[in-house]
Amino acid sequence: MKDLREQLFYTPKNGYDRIGEEQRDAIFALGEDYKAFLNHARTERAAVQYCVQLAESAGFVPYREGMPLTAGDRIYTVNRGKAIMLAVIGRKSLAEGIRIAAAHVDAPRLDLKPLPLTQEAGELCTLRTHYYGGIKKYQWTAIPLALQGVVALRDGSVVDVEIGTHPGDPVFTVTDILPHLGKDQMAKSAAEAVTGENLRVLCGSVPEGDPKDSDRVRFAVLKLLNEQYGMTEADFLSAELSIVPAFPACDVGFDRALVGGYGQDDRSCAFAELSALAAVKVPEKTAVCIFADKEEIGSVGATGMQSQYFDMFIASLCRAQGVALLDCFGRSECLSADVSAAYDPLYAEAYEKSNSAVANYGMSLVKYTGSRGKSGSNDANAEYLGRLRRAFDDAGVVYHCCELGKVDQGGGGTVAGFMGNRNIETVDVGVPVLSMHAPFEVVSKLDVYMTTRAIRAFYMMDSDEEDGE
Repeated sequence: MKDLREQLFYTPKNGYDRIGEEQRDAIFALGEDYKAFLNHARTERAAVQYCVQLAESAGFVPYREGMPLTAGDRIYTVNRGKAIMLAVIGRKSLAEGIRIAAAHVDAPRLDLKPLPLTQEAGELCTLRTHYYGGIKKYQWTAIPLALQGVVALRDGSVVDVEIGTHPGDPVFTVTDILPHLGKDQMAKSAAEAVTGENLRVLCGSVPEGDPKDSDRVRFAVLKLLNEQYGMTEADFLSAELSIVPAFPACDVGFDRALVGGYGQDDRSCAFAELSALAAVKVPEKTAVCIFADKEEIGSVGATGMQSQYFDMFIASLCRAQGVALLDCFGRSECLSADVSAAYDPLYAEAYEKSNSAVANYGMSLVKYTGSRGKSGSNDANAEYLGRLRRAFDDAGVVYHCCELGKVDQGGGGTVAGFMGNRNIETVDVGVPVLSMHAPFEVVSKLDVYMTTRAIRAFYMMDSDEEDGE
């Protein structure tokens, strides 16, 4: 009877109860590589640059239209420096479809306004910002921040800017009012306590020039920027500069089983995709990995998942084989690799526990996303989920099924819907995250490892080849 009960009931278990010592060592080893990735990938541009380095070290080469390709060839293409697609060519024709894992590498942050520099009363210089993505604004005050991005100068040159992430660098911050004088602020709701216009980043305080001038600190900051980067204030008009947390990724907890750091939504899944693809040798179907941009604001623009750049890349591969793009898409499969909300006992009222993702329970498998009645959802087909379950089970992947909180509580979306619109079978999978969209998010090393294994198993479905750990 006990065996029958175990056979009939579905009871997810903590992943550490399902693995051996050898796998535990592999989990913690991958965790070190993952932290290094996070520390290099604080913006989508930096993530793509680091991805190119890792990809080329794994044998990937830039794709050129018309280049000869055979099974096992490894290629990549970069879209405007902010998105990247990689592929390992499969044995089968593209007419039989491809297998895609799609993550995004943008994350909530503060972007500088077109004319950001201002000198406040009290002779403090600040940078005006416009927040990007869904944030709790109060979480971005009184923490160390870094400035990162690019500036296109008037002469046509482009300079990289990165201040606050290297040892010895200065950092920046958004100040907050002291509790002794914060009576009015404390009476407001959390959403109103800090306004978007007050997310001004402290960047200078020493004046320079004639004491009669009213903007001496602002002038001093511009002088420093001009000396170091050749910038004038007008060059802010053609800049992409972001404010991101300055602290590095680190281990969390006595047991070091968790990783804390910025941007793990969704760079945890991007890292898992890239690690999985790098381990693939010759798949049956062509395996594609996507690092997309702009997911946090609707996947819009030329570098977002709604862009035709993905279609153009796959169409180019299809032309080489005499295959129609729509025929390829109609037989393709996708894992929308995006994070899920990990159950947090401190806020249990927001979750329906039996259908929530749990840290250390492995990769989350999310049949549908959306909010309040599945609005904006991609709802995966049962047959597709059945195939994936068999592949994950056969590969020894620890995973569990979940949805994003209670039905009426809220919700969210991913790039899955845009892949589904292309007639591609798609389901969401990913890493459960605590404190999602905060400057300091927390994930389980085991969950990152199992997401990597799951994506690798997906790429190698129907293959007899052993691609190893």
